[in-house]
Amino acid sequence: MKFPLRAGALALALTTTLAVSACGSDSEGSSGGSNELTFAVASAVIGPKEEVATYAVAEDQGFFAEEDLKVSTINADGSVAALQAVASGSADITAADAGSILAAREKGLKIKAVGGLVQNWPWKMAVAKGSPIKSAADLRGKKVGVISLASGSAPYARAFVAQAGLDPAKDVELLPVGVGAQAAAAMADGKIDALALYGQAYQVIANAGTTYDYLENPDMFQGIRSITFAVREDSLADDKDAVTRYLRAAYKGMLFSSANPEAAMRIGYKVFPAILAGKNGDDQIAADTKTLQAWIDSATPLTGEPDSFKDWGAIGEEEWTKTRAYTKGAGQITSDVDIAGVWDASLLTEANAFDAAAVLTKADGYTAG
Repeated sequence: MKFPLRAGALALALTTTLAVSACGSDSEGSSGGSNELTFAVASAVIGPKEEVATYAVAEDQGFFAEEDLKVSTINADGSVAALQAVASGSADITAADAGSILAAREKGLKIKAVGGLVQNWPWKMAVAKGSPIKSAADLRGKKVGVISLASGSAPYARAFVAQAGLDPAKDVELLPVGVGAQAAAAMADGKIDALALYGQAYQVIANAGTTYDYLENPDMFQGIRSITFAVREDSLADDKDAVTRYLRAAYKGMLFSSANPEAAMRIGYKVFPAILAGKNGDDQIAADTKTLQAWIDSATPLTGEPDSFKDWGAIGEEEWTKTRAYTKGAGQITSDVDIAGVWDASLLTEANAFDAAAVLTKADGYTAG
């Protein structure tokens, strides 16, 4: 099987293509805050996602420049590591799993969520085509493949079987199988009976010619939030304007990417050339655009066209409450973490104050240079 993007390629792209700026720079922007920020990419092991849709597009299309920002990236091994990088000062902002943000607060890290990104539940339970497994209850005594026991797929798999009355500690076995070719091979070889991945990861496997049947997700997963922008708590006092400008540029990138995902993917190749791993972009663009589109679908409204998208980053109280309940049920937190201590929505009005029509015009008129 042939997969368009590997973990090593993406990590190399993020750590070698761009120089890492120093956090807490003494440089001042026109609005009185820092004009240099470092974004910690909580890398998924495959596939283009927010580092393309928000960072690469914002960099290439001048959205950061319009906000008087110089933004660089560092690579982190997952949401927990990315949040630790922000908490330690190695980075200024990240896009991390909302459950990991809640867990970080419970552990005492001074982290605040400041804007949503992935708004539609991305995880799905897959079985082989024609499998006799038709529901969560049928997973009793079965082996479920997860990315790793520390990844978001593990709590999802546990919650998925628990809602069917199964004991996730006794009735199913979770096996780490990674993603991409490794996960697909585990399913094809019969090492696992089901696979718990997110939509974009399944698209990468589909690009290589393998598709699955999917078990229906129960309603309990609707409204649970996933990837969310987070910063250090003190940044809201010291660099609130810079963080707001970053969010505004990132949401411009999201709008551009949702309107023209192929252009966003070509920009991703330009900003992060190691994504291609030496392959020809024209040969890869169709598959990679499908992969990026799968991620964009998780981060934009389920209905409507890009010109109707608004209120970027909004997360309601009910969504936070449901996310907290899920995170607690999955064992990531042990208490009802105070939502007011985690979430600060005060930046979003200004973060949404941009000319959407101008962004859409750029997306429509993009030509590869």
